[in-house]
Amino acid sequence: MTLLGQLIKRTLNIDTRLPLIQRLTPLRQQQKILRRLVRKAAYTKFGLKHQFVEILREENLINAFQEHVPVFNYNSMLEQWWHKTLEGEENVSWPGHTRYFGLSSGTSESASKRIPITREMIRAIKRASIKQIISSKNYDLPSYIFEKKILMLGGSTTLNNRGDYFEGDMSGISAKEIPFWFHVFYKPGRRIAKEKNWEKKLNEIAKKAKDWDVSIIVGVPAWIQIMLERIIEHYDLENIHELWPHLEVYVHSGVSFEPYREGFKKLLGRPIMTQNTYLASEGFIAFDNRHDCKGMKMMLTNGIFYEFVLFDENNFDGDGEILPAAKAIHIGEVEEGKQYALLLSTCAGTWRYLLGDVIQFTDKEQSEIIITGRTKHYLSLTGEHLSVDNMNRAIQQVAQEMNLDIREFTVAGIPFEGKFAHHWWIGCDANVNADALKILLDKKLRELNDDYATERDSALKEVLVTVLPNKTFMGWMESKGKLGGQHKFPRVLKGKQLEEWEGFLSK
Repeated sequence: MTLLGQLIKRTLNIDTRLPLIQRLTPLRQQQKILRRLVRKAAYTKFGLKHQFVEILREENLINAFQEHVPVFNYNSMLEQWWHKTLEGEENVSWPGHTRYFGLSSGTSESASKRIPITREMIRAIKRASIKQIISSKNYDLPSYIFEKKILMLGGSTTLNNRGDYFEGDMSGISAKEIPFWFHVFYKPGRRIAKEKNWEKKLNEIAKKAKDWDVSIIVGVPAWIQIMLERIIEHYDLENIHELWPHLEVYVHSGVSFEPYREGFKKLLGRPIMTQNTYLASEGFIAFDNRHDCKGMKMMLTNGIFYEFVLFDENNFDGDGEILPAAKAIHIGEVEEGKQYALLLSTCAGTWRYLLGDVIQFTDKEQSEIIITGRTKHYLSLTGEHLSVDNMNRAIQQVAQEMNLDIREFTVAGIPFEGKFAHHWWIGCDANVNADALKILLDKKLRELNDDYATERDSALKEVLVTVLPNKTFMGWMESKGKLGGQHKFPRVLKGKQLEEWEGFLSK
């Protein structure tokens, strides 16, 4: 066992009950997790209000839970419960005092959300992270990668002190709470990790990069790409492997990697393994854990109980809001290939909480999923049902065929000559023919989505494409105070966000 593996085993004290529970079916695993959550929170204000003690006495725990507890979104959870926690009140929706609140990336609305992060959730995230590291044995990787450095590019570990709690980027909170022994492997190190200014952090990383032998990098694709470019420019390199010859793994999260794949190839001296991670501010949900996986394996025994709501017109309105009569199912009832919105109940005091992500099971037996979009990031002005997954795939194919480095993109549905159109803004620094890009993009979307192809011949009259420098997208993020960390540019713009974006461009 490597040094890192030995330290993990000795230090984290992973719950010894988990191997036994993991031998159960996915449904039985989830039933046990739900029982633990309900029992733990039974005498909180939320638990008393929703009769958790009575729920525990019922034979069908899941049904009783669904009957007693309504579905919440962020606003209803905040207005009814979390505002009390933010004011310093204890035992609101989870026992004890909540020390941390994670600022979400806020891709659906312009403002960040404050998500409670309890001690139990921090431990759950640590367990999941270790499971992900251990899963590397399923890949054909050189053993030395665990003797080198792991560079994690996240938010600042200097958190905002709000009196009763601290708030900050989830990645910054996670980095602040890593075990003391991990600092032997962790880069960029405590001092640089505290830096709040994105440009200063990048410059500091570039200066110190020559002193590190990095084998694994972790972070959101857009920011990792900028970091690698900064290092390559600083040392006048052809590619990053000239400086970090042992770089073997990139662990990404937050958004699909596909639109960034072509750009990354130009920064590497040879291919490296990419591993997808589904770590939200609300919890660690899934990660790639084997070579031939079709999707990410869900974490079913790690402090989160999942429910799934079929993402269709019976359960959601045109704005992506869940309807009062929406029906939620458990993991034993899901089907492969269908689109589901996620509800989470967690050890951080979220209960039947609409996360906003839409997933699809690629392998029900293995509990493997892919993220296909967000409830508010689907475009369906005329019935085209265009998902973020469709958008990512189309952009990736266009970039590959036109040999372009497309860093960012966003799209909005707009009225157009009595009908409708999609307006795309695409980030690319190359001299590109926007008309040619538009024609190819439209072609790829038609191939990927039959509903889109049908509507393009009727009510969806036009596709508009505006090519912008990448710095324009970064400028928008900077204007929102969302450079670096887990922040990402919204793929679909609607309402106030669209107005703000158009106003920003007009300046």
